Amino acid sequence: MLQHVEEDFQDIRDAVRALCAQFPDEYHRKIDEARGYPEDFVDALTKAGWMAALIPEQYGGSGLGLTEASVIMEEINRAGGNSGACHGQMYNMNTLVRHGSEEQRRRILPKLASGELRLQSMGVTEPTTGTDTTKIKTTAVKKGDRYVINGQKVWISRVQHSDLMILLARTTPLSEVKKKSEGLSIFLVDIKEAMGSGMEVRPIPNMVNHETNELFFDNLEIPEENLIGEEGKGFKYILTGLNAERTLIAAECIGDGYWFIDRVSKYVTEREVFGRPIGQNQGVQFPIAESYIEIEAANLMRYRACALFDEGKPCGAEANMAKYLAAKASWEAANACIQFHGGFGFACEYDVERKFRETRLYQVAPISTNLILSYVAEHVLGLPRSF
Repeated sequence: MLQHVEEDFQDIRDAVRALCAQFPDEYHRKIDEARGYPEDFVDALTKAGWMAALIPEQYGGSGLGLTEASVIMEEINRAGGNSGACHGQMYNMNTLVRHGSEEQRRRILPKLASGELRLQSMGVTEPTTGTDTTKIKTTAVKKGDRYVINGQKVWISRVQHSDLMILLARTTPLSEVKKKSEGLSIFLVDIKEAMGSGMEVRPIPNMVNHETNELFFDNLEIPEENLIGEEGKGFKYILTGLNAERTLIAAECIGDGYWFIDRVSKYVTEREVFGRPIGQNQGVQFPIAESYIEIEAANLMRYRACALFDEGKPCGAEANMAKYLAAKASWEAANACIQFHGGFGFACEYDVERKFRETRLYQVAPISTNLILSYVAEHVLGLPRSF
């Protein structure tokens, strides 16, 4: 981990920053105003090879680790962008790379690497179960050489901008398994084929320009070769993607945090009131300095989680703690930034309010701060389960 911190991956940072410089604040601001999707930006990332970072070299990717992938996501957010438009492919990739068959990897990964296909979406959360994943009600029933899917998902993002989706469904009823985590399976869904053939998509307007949806499945048929890994072991497999997701989002929050610190530090140094820079006041300095300290601490936990993941070791606690620390640090930095910009912090042209909204999401998703605390209390400290 210390080696990772000392290296700091400056070559990756420089290259991603150079690409992001081609898409300045005005670009992201206009996308946000239109509630659009940064198609050109995501295409540029793909063509430059950054979206294939986690794909092994034999399948056309770069063969990098989660550590390097996290640096890419961090730099996108630090440059003023929003990795929420593209981070799905990064963490979904791990489920396919680690648990997919050789045939699936050869068939799909090269097309993901080239940009011919996108794997931006993951269908896990349901309206009545939330984070209680083992209680999901979406079912997949085997009929001949196909599975028939019925059920509902919610908060499923980037469906309109993805070709494939990873879907978690129950293949064995909960009442028939010994452990509630058994009997769940993961499938690859061809989104274009599914639309109008048993899957309905309903967009959910929200406060952030984060395209997300409700999905409804009514006898959707998918071929049995789209099952990833063994039937019934999907819960274990999905954790691979979820730990990667939480760690990558920690990196994005760190990028946001540095963006807020850079912006507010510059502003309070230049902004003069009563004949002196407002940044000369300790009441202004201290919240900014405190936020910076917290971002640096979260950064270390991010690298710890990445190192364990890349070594194939358990990293659930570290991934959760990295996400908790980074989301908290970025939110505190956002508050300081908007507060000390005064009225200008609410003006769209300064981009502070946009980034403020974007980073607020990560107090809630992809796992709420309270559930992280519950996880640490039970699985790290050995305290009685609270629910």
